[in-house]
Amino acid sequence: MSTPPDRSSEHSPATPAHPPGTEDVLASADVRPTDPTDSALSRRPSRSSRRSPWDRPRDRILAAVLAVVCAAAVTVVWLFSDSRATEHRTASVPPPRLDPPAAVPGSLAERWRAPSEATPEPVAEGGFVITASAGTVAGRDPLTGEIRWSYSRDLELCTVAGAWSKAVAVYRKDLGCSEVTQLDPSTGRRTAQRNGDAEAPTRLVVDDAHVTTTGERLLNTWRSDLVQTMEYGRVPAPENPQRQPRSGCRYSNVSAGADKVGVIEHCPKEVGARLTVLKAAGEESDEPEQVFSTLLAEPTAQLVAMSEERVAVALPEQRRLLLFDYEGEQRSSHDIAVPTAELATVPDSGVVPVSSGRENVYWFTGSHTVALSAGELRPRWIAENTLGPGTVFAGEYVVPIPGGLAVLDERTGATTRTVAVDRRGHDGSIELEAIGPVLIEQRGRTLVALR
Repeated sequence: MSTPPDRSSEHSPATPAHPPGTEDVLASADVRPTDPTDSALSRRPSRSSRRSPWDRPRDRILAAVLAVVCAAAVTVVWLFSDSRATEHRTASVPPPRLDPPAAVPGSLAERWRAPSEATPEPVAEGGFVITASAGTVAGRDPLTGEIRWSYSRDLELCTVAGAWSKAVAVYRKDLGCSEVTQLDPSTGRRTAQRNGDAEAPTRLVVDDAHVTTTGERLLNTWRSDLVQTMEYGRVPAPENPQRQPRSGCRYSNVSAGADKVGVIEHCPKEVGARLTVLKAAGEESDEPEQVFSTLLAEPTAQLVAMSEERVAVALPEQRRLLLFDYEGEQRSSHDIAVPTAELATVPDSGVVPVSSGRENVYWFTGSHTVALSAGELRPRWIAENTLGPGTVFAGEYVVPIPGGLAVLDERTGATTRTVAVDRRGHDGSIELEAIGPVLIEQRGRTLVALR
């Protein structure tokens, strides 16, 4: 078979060869053969030269309106945000290093004072003294009272306490004390924040790993990262109301210890007060787990303290202190030489004034301080004519008394000496805390530093 002839060049003239040396000139000048369609393409507008739809006046007006609306929305959000309502200043210098004196000084004088109505007892954490007043939590230099850091909200402070080497502040928001903020006391930096459903007024009850808000109908418990671990009582809008064992009771006072929360309840159709102990952290936060619950013989009772071993409850009519184990069994009963009226008076805060020493737990009844053994909570001795539960200062136990302080032997309760303090007419109860060489007194709504 013969091969057909190649006809590709029949109608195309031969391309003349370029003269020598012209290849580089053509390349550098980018000379291309002329195409009849080039002129048409050159007359077609390019994509970049087309008129934008936003060049029309009405489109520019619409864009401007959208920008104004967005800016207004951002402004409204900011105006009503928590950030705008918060003023926060952290510490620029570390807290001073303070060493306690070798013994309680023979004289103490006021060095500074500050309003602090939201601290029911002095708070000294992270090297600073914490005050709480008019929506502001402040870390103060213990020696001078100068504010080193502050955290302010345009909300009312419900209460502030020290817990796990942090300062925990509860603010009133909406209908209750619902905003809980945790602060690093050495810097003032915010470390955690949550919202809850605590009642107003409220107070914080602290143990080694949890903090619980008091209330007449509801208790809230959080762990150290402020994750809620338990709510007990009348829960707002419960998903499953059957999870609460007794939601119609009223609570008179609360205590905590050993990762447990104790409460004195007054329930419908029950003549006596009820002692209930709950796990601070259960499987589900809205389904509290009871350790035990028992009906007491009297309608009024004070839940005094909880240790790793025992729960102490005072009955005013019998003037006795009952000690229960965590199986709910009463282990012992002890006479308490304290006026019946004091045992029958339930503190407005819902918390019996107690403090911890090196060997004892100290319970203030209103005019007496009772020393209870740290483990079994057995009564050891009673000091009369006191103004508070006292604290350990310079390695010694001190208790406030009219006109000053008494230094007591922790084992016997004997007074070793007294120190005069001018309180400018204040004769009410006093809570104490020590930080280095400074002794802090909470006198009602005012914090006073002595040295």
